[in-house]
Amino acid sequence: MKAVSGKRLAQLAEAKGWRLTRVNGSHHVFVKADRIERVVIPIHGDRTLKIGLQRAPMKIIPVSEEEL
Repeated sequence: MKAVSGKRLAQLAEAKGWRLTRVNGSHHVFVKADRIERVVIPIHGDRTLKIGLQRAPMKIIPVSEEEL
């Protein structure tokens, strides 16, 4: 799996219709009107996310590995 930064994952979430509702420190919280879940993406500059922190939001958004 290609490692991406939190910024890139946030851009993909917004492109899929998720809306940024709040920022708590470095954690950006996204919601979508027709979904119960919320997506929390840690953004630490341009540092890449570790696999577990990347895979969990990818399942909820959903984002495929080809879109990264």
